[in-house]
Amino acid sequence: MNRLLLKNAKIILENTLLDSGFILIENEKIIEAGSMDELPAVDENTKVINLSPDLTISPGFIDVHIHGVGGADTMDATPEALTTMATVLPEEGTTSFLATTITQEKEKIEAALTNAALYQKEQNSSGKAEVIGIHLEGPFINESKAGAQPRNHILDPDIELFKRWQNKANDTIKLITLAPEKADGYEFIRYLSKNGVVASIGHSDALYTEMEQAAKAGATQVTHLFNGMRGLHHREPGVAGGALLLKELIVEMIADGIHVRPEMIKLALNAKGLDGMILITDSMRAKCLKNGHYDLGGQNVTVENGQALLEDGTLAGSILKMKDSIQNMIDFTDITLMEAVRLASSNPAKQLNIYDRKGSISEGKDADLVVLDKNLEVSMTFCRGVKAFEREVKPS
Repeated sequence: MNRLLLKNAKIILENTLLDSGFILIENEKIIEAGSMDELPAVDENTKVINLSPDLTISPGFIDVHIHGVGGADTMDATPEALTTMATVLPEEGTTSFLATTITQEKEKIEAALTNAALYQKEQNSSGKAEVIGIHLEGPFINESKAGAQPRNHILDPDIELFKRWQNKANDTIKLITLAPEKADGYEFIRYLSKNGVVASIGHSDALYTEMEQAAKAGATQVTHLFNGMRGLHHREPGVAGGALLLKELIVEMIADGIHVRPEMIKLALNAKGLDGMILITDSMRAKCLKNGHYDLGGQNVTVENGQALLEDGTLAGSILKMKDSIQNMIDFTDITLMEAVRLASSNPAKQLNIYDRKGSISEGKDADLVVLDKNLEVSMTFCRGVKAFEREVKPS
């Protein structure tokens, strides 16, 4: 049996913060967590890592919207690309993710779906971030709000085409970004809802009344709030207004301070509450690499000054790291670390219906853990009980 004990650190549990606690792990799972007063005796077969009260153990972060990192992209459609993503993401505390596609020609989307499904079935391994499914971003979106999605490959919602894609993906498509106002949009949402796929409204020009209809049909999420959508207007609330007002909808947020001003992030959090927001990165392959020229969905992207831009100046995803998203939320909105962590762990886990095994530090769940220092830098990450990352401490 593989047993590991982490002890003597702060621990973010589901409903409380322990000032000094332990986590006992066995065969990829958390078998016990509690305060140091309750520390169990362990035998010589248990590996012990003695941390310090300056460190905080958080549940691993779950990124439901990420295209790429470290030079790799979901649309590369190779196992090597997903291995790169799964290897690099623990550096920022991400322990599981939805491999996210982009609007492209059907054959390229199908290749990415087939590859991600096969990777999830055969190559997910402890010690790397886990591919927990696929986020199909497009092609069922509105041309007028395409953003960095290639317009020439946009399609109307198509249930039969989706069935074919879900078959190729071995039922691993868990979330779809779509524009409900497109032809057959509500029927498509009803189909997704009945079949356990999250319908997320994004790249959409919907009116408020259309947002109400979409929520009634079963939509439960809004993709990267304020970006790629009809904005808030005092005579037409649009997608953004609907996202803020409709309780059925949880919102994704790119909290880099570039995609959305800090004040608007605070406004959104005030409107939605801590249960109504999910932190995402929407990052592309240039994350963790130098400034320069990169590719996103066959388009040239220039990365400079913390921004990824198409040639016409359109934002093309981000290079945001999840750990920085947590720090930014604390800075922008004055919430606590424990509250910010919820937005990146339990909220996405609940939304994807995997809270029984991920999203919090609780007995029986996967041992997906992030050890943060007092500056909220990642010291260590464990993916299903195996150390996936440890930051080198440079001599002072």
